Amino acid sequence: MNLLHAIILGIVEGITEFLPISSTGHLRIVEKLLGYDIQGVGITAFTAIIQVGAILAAIIYFWKDIVRIIAAWCRGLAHKDERSDPDYTLGWGIIIGSIPVAVVGLVFKDLIEGALSSLWIIVAALLGWSIAMAVADRRRNLTREMGDVSIKDALVIGLFQALAPLFPGISRSGATISAGLFRGYTRETATRLSFYMGIPALVAAGIYEAVTAASDITAAPSGGVAIGWLPTIVATLVSLVVAYFSIAWLLKFVSSNKFTGFIVYRVVLAAVIIVLLMLDAVTA
Repeated sequence: MNLLHAIILGIVEGITEFLPISSTGHLRIVEKLLGYDIQGVGITAFTAIIQVGAILAAIIYFWKDIVRIIAAWCRGLAHKDERSDPDYTLGWGIIIGSIPVAVVGLVFKDLIEGALSSLWIIVAALLGWSIAMAVADRRRNLTREMGDVSIKDALVIGLFQALAPLFPGISRSGATISAGLFRGYTRETATRLSFYMGIPALVAAGIYEAVTAASDITAAPSGGVAIGWLPTIVATLVSLVVAYFSIAWLLKFVSSNKFTGFIVYRVVLAAVIIVLLMLDAVTA
């Protein structure tokens, strides 16, 4: 992979990781247009590893929140009277809510990296989940805040999150934000919950891929070329910078806007992919 491709893919990852439009779906599409074999082990490892950049951006952006939640959780473990702190419950919620996506990722790893990476699957997921997002976006009485998070809420959001790796195109953030809206949380709270729930899952996935697929980056052919660690590192750093600004923009946007624009974009993108597939401009 040359550095221009790495920068392009890093920008795509950084912009799309936390927007409800599917980062994996976008990466697969752009990788395909750039001529890579999207089912090759090298490009699959690359796609997973550069997500670390985006999740590092989230950790940096929400660092104070993360420290506060961890501290409250630790105090609650040590002292029973500290367990009334909403952040203690939120800490347990993030842990429990992260379990479903971890199980799905490990059990269905080969399927996710193989047949389910087809562009037709991405199209179906883009369109299908746009309906779910539209229904969630029309919910009224969105009054619940971060202090109202329960273990049940976290588990529901975690189950929705587990759908994302199975069907690239659903979008992890789109799934979790929709779940939050279905549970009656305000748009900003649902979006923050999406970030909190995603941090453990994405960190674990990135570390797992970096450890288990390191050799695939340098040795495995992907679209006729090896990916290489330099392009992978460059793409990861680019995704970190771009994702940081993407997070700031999204939180500001959701405070006063619905998700209609994202839903329309998803449908238009799916239509464009269908046309490209029908014209044989790209293969699935």
